[in-house]
Amino acid sequence: MIRLQPMLFAAAMAAGLCAAASPGRALADEGMWTFDHFPSAKVKAAYGVDIDQAWLDRVQGAAVRLTGGCSASLVSKDGLVLTNNHCVAECAQSLSSPGHDLFKDGYSVKGRDDERKCPGQQAEILKTITDVTARVVAAGAGTTGADLVKARTAVSATIEKEGCPDTATTHCQVVRLYQGGQYKLYTYRKYADVRLVFSPGFTAAFFGGDPDNFNFPRYDLDCAFVRLYENDRPVSTPGHLVWSAAAPRDGEPVFVAGNPGGTDRQLTISQLETQRDLSLPIALMLSAELRGRLIRFSEESPEHKRMAGDEIFGLENGYKVRFGRLFALNDKAFMDGLKAREAELKAKAGTTAPWDAIARAQVAARELYLQRTMVDGGPIGSQLFTYAKGLVRAAAERAKPSADRLPGYGDAQLPLLQHQLLDPQPVEKPMEQLEIEFWLTKVRELLTVDDPSTQLILGKDSPEGLSARLVAGSTLADPAVRKALWEGGEAAIQASKDPMIQFMLRMDPAARALRKENDERVTGPSVMATEAIARARFAAYGDSLYPDATFTLRLSYGKIAGWIERGRPVPSFTRFAGLYERATGQEPFALDPRWVAAKGRLNPDTVFDIATTNDIIGGNSGSPLIDARGRVIGAVFDGNIHSLGGDYGYDPALNRGVAVSTVAIGEALDKVYGQKTLLAELAAP
Repeated sequence: MIRLQPMLFAAAMAAGLCAAASPGRALADEGMWTFDHFPSAKVKAAYGVDIDQAWLDRVQGAAVRLTGGCSASLVSKDGLVLTNNHCVAECAQSLSSPGHDLFKDGYSVKGRDDERKCPGQQAEILKTITDVTARVVAAGAGTTGADLVKARTAVSATIEKEGCPDTATTHCQVVRLYQGGQYKLYTYRKYADVRLVFSPGFTAAFFGGDPDNFNFPRYDLDCAFVRLYENDRPVSTPGHLVWSAAAPRDGEPVFVAGNPGGTDRQLTISQLETQRDLSLPIALMLSAELRGRLIRFSEESPEHKRMAGDEIFGLENGYKVRFGRLFALNDKAFMDGLKAREAELKAKAGTTAPWDAIARAQVAARELYLQRTMVDGGPIGSQLFTYAKGLVRAAAERAKPSADRLPGYGDAQLPLLQHQLLDPQPVEKPMEQLEIEFWLTKVRELLTVDDPSTQLILGKDSPEGLSARLVAGSTLADPAVRKALWEGGEAAIQASKDPMIQFMLRMDPAARALRKENDERVTGPSVMATEAIARARFAAYGDSLYPDATFTLRLSYGKIAGWIERGRPVPSFTRFAGLYERATGQEPFALDPRWVAAKGRLNPDTVFDIATTNDIIGGNSGSPLIDARGRVIGAVFDGNIHSLGGDYGYDPALNRGVAVSTVAIGEALDKVYGQKTLLAELAAP
């Protein structure tokens, strides 16, 4: 996962090493480019590689987006998909049981009958991109505030419904690009039956643990395979990427096709200051304290350790991501560079009005932030709360026309929501009580005892008592109960005696009111302003720009390359021999026993992990690393410490993506895991 080591990142920032591109041009290898606006001529000039439309179409047709925030790629004619191990961690956790910890030990099938469905998972492949800017921008003309947000939401829902009348096999999404400068309809072919085929387990995939996170050299087999099914049969995918068994070459051009989750390179300074001064510090505090509670919980018994493993892993990663971003925004030289970019664009635009409007909206955003985070956000990690919120809101929203619903509840989105709410998944009640109790404690602490929201949520209860009653009394862990509530709609929800449902019914009006106030005071006023800035940026710099990441399909280009760290060269590759040299026998540098046993069979010179100059961010996890011929040569799983500043800018001298090589995966499948059938499938044309 894309993470960080704090002290080195701080040193880089202090030295002013994390650069931000000027607003009108991308630096070498910079950019998360959409497939309908890829700079092929620039790549040709830089690397002598022809990326034509046929190449783009082939790669787009094999790139996969996974719900839950990861990327992947088709690598066989029978729907086999390559991704990262940490992208299937939740699936492995869900399929685990006492005495069978798939998250820790991994999973290998003997045949296709052993492939197990990942609860709530959906895979999507982008088919078309259609410009709908004029239609979206025209909606709500003459309105402001919440009315403008409502009009834009309504037209987007209508466009999505028109674009995907068959919601069983397609998913449509109106995507806001360039902070509102463009709106595009993305149409996906979706697959709701995704089955786990292979996972190497946590120890092999995350060797080096938190100390190595966002670092390099790395020695991680962070790969996994799932398979797409439809009508209980593997999907035919003749347009898959070809699997390369050849060792990668230092300096060769490479491409990453994936779904970067989000960047903030086009935000205004006032918006970044809100992150720096408010949202990032609070998120860091919450995740750090919850992590501590979960570590304590995991130490109580082996079963608690199994329950908490995936969530601790995610919290640690998220903490380091936010920590790195906060370091970037606290670096004066870095922020001065961003301010200079903004001043240049203001001068070219001849006005500061839209920036001033956003700054005024940020005052309201700060006022509302804690209330919205604690009341509308809810507890981190709680499945019972997520079920209750989804069921209560879906029942209310489904009674309205699709265009009048909250975002996420339109006809185009409901099938995925239903899939995620109703799929059978284990609910660990001891974990649930810990998470809900922590949230309630923070509601009382951050909002204060006398705040109306605290009074609404807690009343005269204590966090300990209320969380215990909510978890012990709820039956939402039973998928049959959830199914009955979904199908029964508003009448069933109102009649339910489940304490989590009743709790959500009490909370939801206040959460909706906060959302509406935010639309009126923050989102609405910002929409017109960001669109005006986007128009100014286009007028000043033409089409040489790429949009901020939006967890939609992008293509980045670069090369395999190391970098210079504090005067010392960092190599492009690691090899199997280095894994055994790094192993100490103590966590987190203890080897999986299967790797200990296989040492004599493995080629020590096998290229293990790869550093590249590709511009990536969170959400690119699992993205295929592709050579100039369109063959997959690796799977991106991380970035170096400098890539964390990539949320706000890109430095070609330092930013690096990190991928596990296909040659390492193949060698391990053969000689560590005995997966010869899987290896043969990858080698087949």
